[in-house]
Amino acid sequence: MAITYMTKEGYDKKMKEIAYLESVERPRISAAIAEARDKGDLSENSEYDAAKEAQGMLEMKISQLKDMLASARIIDEAKLNTDEVQIMNTVTIKNTKNGATMTYTIVADSEANLKEKKIASSTPIAKGLLGKHVGDIAEIKVPQGLMTFEIVKIEII
Repeated sequence: MAITYMTKEGYDKKMKEIAYLESVERPRISAAIAEARDKGDLSENSEYDAAKEAQGMLEMKISQLKDMLASARIIDEAKLNTDEVQIMNTVTIKNTKNGATMTYTIVADSEANLKEKKIASSTPIAKGLLGKHVGDIAEIKVPQGLMTFEIVKIEII
């Protein structure tokens, strides 16, 4: 079982999702199954089949979330520093070819959200930045080829 690194906030969010799925979605699907069952012949009842399939998908999702949390390690934010790029740091990088700057927060895979500029620690860019210091040059192999970035700033936000 792979270890999943998460913030306390990310862990709590997943716990709330499990609680919602178990207390709201599970009873809703059970009611749909019961209603479909009451309509008679199950062999040709597409509503019943759809509800049973939805139940299976829900149970699988709950199981996956519980497995993820069982192997979760909470990141101690008090131990974070800005000496080098590490998970939970916000890093400003500059593309050495075109001078464009970008800022990303490196997060656990389960918390990645590109719209919020949060990239997963397992992505090529994050892997290439981890362990680097301000002023270092990171050469990162991406699908388009090799990109070179300078580490401009490391912050904890």
